[in-house]
Amino acid sequence: MNALETTGLGKRYRRAWALRDCSLAVPAGKVVALVGPNGAGKTTLLHAAMGLLTPTRGEARVLGEAPRTSRTLARVAFVAQDKPLYDGFRVSELLRMGRALNPRWDDGVARCRLAELRIPLDRRAGKLSGGQQAQIALTLALAKRPDLLLLDEPLANLDPLARSEIMGHLMSTVAERDITVVLSTHVIADLAQTCDWLILLSGGRVQVSGDVEELLGAHQMLTGPVEAADALAASTPVVSRRVVGRQVHLLVRASRPIPDPRWSARPVAMEDLVLAYLREPDAAALPRPTLATLAPEGNR
Repeated sequence: MNALETTGLGKRYRRAWALRDCSLAVPAGKVVALVGPNGAGKTTLLHAAMGLLTPTRGEARVLGEAPRTSRTLARVAFVAQDKPLYDGFRVSELLRMGRALNPRWDDGVARCRLAELRIPLDRRAGKLSGGQQAQIALTLALAKRPDLLLLDEPLANLDPLARSEIMGHLMSTVAERDITVVLSTHVIADLAQTCDWLILLSGGRVQVSGDVEELLGAHQMLTGPVEAADALAASTPVVSRRVVGRQVHLLVRASRPIPDPRWSARPVAMEDLVLAYLREPDAAALPRPTLATLAPEGNR
């Protein structure tokens, strides 16, 4: 079963599409990096998966069901970008609320984690640091014992130590439990060692989606003479090119060695892949979906 599926998902605000023709499937048990520039549709996708908005077109399904059913709400946890907490609540009161609202709540895990982090239960959430608030929000989400955890920029505005601590605990939790995590972030360095599935959005559309190892294995970074670039591009899909003097560096979509001895090749790192596609929004590692059953836009 897939943890998250969307079919032709689209959300329009007046004349602007925040998300359009988004079709993807994320297998259960993956740690997913959801990447894209500001305005690409990442938050819209996560909100649609949580049932926090009504799509203009298409649908989303989580854990095989529609969002916001009683069963999915019990199995899905979401940490929004601003890590919303009730500022006037004490930490102990947030735990009490979590226990009352969530049937799978694990109070022991929550209290143990907060004790390890030395976060006092009698302090009001609004009086704690940004890093502590982020840790509390993640603790509340994990104590829900979700099968699917959606995180919208949980590391934003945190210092490197806080980011490292949060990612470390998140990965240890994933290792202990069979859960799926979808992590939206701009911090590419945090993704390379943790995520095994990549979704890259651009302009509200899915540009890349797939297993990280398979995607990396399907690309190469080539270096060779500028004058040979056009001939290579005629036979091999080129994602991006960068000219330095008389040399050109090409990220190409090809798994087999290039027979031309003028080209030297090296494996592609995840950061290479993400940055190349971000710089080339018209490039895609998969066909864009077409929805033949939907009426033309002028007829809606």
